[in-house]
Amino acid sequence: VQLQASGGGLVQAGGSLTLSCAASTRIFSSAVMGWFRQDPGKEREFVAAIRWGRGSTYYADFVKGRFTISRSTAKNTVYLQMDSLKPEDTATYYCAWGTSPANKPGPYDRWGQGTLVTVSS
Repeated sequence: VQLQASGGGLVQAGGSLTLSCAASTRIFSSAVMGWFRQDPGKEREFVAAIRWGRGSTYYADFVKGRFTISRSTAKNTVYLQMDSLKPEDTATYYCAWGTSPANKPGPYDRWGQGTLVTVSS
């Protein structure tokens, strides 16, 4: 399976962006789709995840109330709606495919290529 992330860009602080990640094949109900982000020189950190079948969602504390993860089972696509963006949200965002809603990169098997989000102050 291949994951294609898109939607990054430059936005002012307080603004919004929506990231998309489309899978090249059907995503099975047992899968978990996640979003991570990474700054150069830093570890990749968990942002959010969603169980494909149930739609249960999981968030890092620093994005709760600002970011929303959702999915379209018909389009095999996961989304990350990002509101109230802050300069510290600047990073390359990666989508990932796994089987458990882990907040570490290790359990995820497939990764998208990343999409850059830059938030200006």
